Amino acid sequence: MTTAPFPVDPVLVGITLAYRNPRYIADEVLPRVPVGREEFKYWKYPEDEAFRVPDTRVGRRSRPNEIVLTATESTASTEDYGLEDAVPNDDIRNAPANHSPVDRATVQLTEYILIDREQRVANLVFNSSSYASANVTTLSGTSQWSDQANSDPVDAITGALDVPLVRPNIMVLGRAVWTKLRTHPKVVAAVKPAGAREASGVAMRQAVAELFELEEVLVGEAWINTAKKGQAASISRVWGKHCALLFRDRTADTRSGLTFGFTAQFGSRIAGTRPDPDIGLRGGVRVRVGESLKELVIANQAGYLFQNAVA
Repeated sequence: MTTAPFPVDPVLVGITLAYRNPRYIADEVLPRVPVGREEFKYWKYPEDEAFRVPDTRVGRRSRPNEIVLTATESTASTEDYGLEDAVPNDDIRNAPANHSPVDRATVQLTEYILIDREQRVANLVFNSSSYASANVTTLSGTSQWSDQANSDPVDAITGALDVPLVRPNIMVLGRAVWTKLRTHPKVVAAVKPAGAREASGVAMRQAVAELFELEEVLVGEAWINTAKKGQAASISRVWGKHCALLFRDRTADTRSGLTFGFTAQFGSRIAGTRPDPDIGLRGGVRVRVGESLKELVIANQAGYLFQNAVA
């Protein structure tokens, strides 16, 4: 007997794909790249080959020198992430006008899936093992940017941008770090017009991006409850007190392009319902939302990490 696949509802798919939480930055930090199969291959290019200078001289009657481009092929697989919600038929029948419990469940499940992805990306990007050992600095004491009288984030960031083999073009930091960075006297003084007397106030994201010659400053603002179910809530920031400088190439995929990392995505996000007679007295439907992803760092030399940037 052939088992039919989970029934996908195009209307619910439209709802889950349209849903966006503007406070989430995972898709900007590790952009999604479509893959044709759950198991996929991606290429890593050797550093020595990328920066080698070959002899390009050609004699009048000789052939041009030939080079062989190589790459290391790695294999990975996307993982399935999904959730279900049970909606009683009684709730559907008694819902007020212009309110659909099924639609609402689809939105809420999407939110849970996205915050889980946000945490996975934050954990990967702010993990020191995602970087070359020389590209990680742990700040402490007076070097932390929260010590605004003694630290110098302008000098620290400017120097760090020159360390990776390819210069980063985005900055990723948690809200706590951004608050201290944008109010730091040396940052404010650096972005103020020449001749300004006071180094007080706040720096805007675009001004900081221009100061460090970056395309974008991405600030993670999401919150998460880390307590187990049944325990008192313990709310903390998803993006911690760190700052990452990354090179992001939106055109990179599994076969070409140098970028710090990306997210492999198999298929599209799914959403649908199936009947469940065991929900309440009159049965109901189970709403399911999910997607298949794999977050990867493929060039650890294309980023720099400041751990514990603030106290």
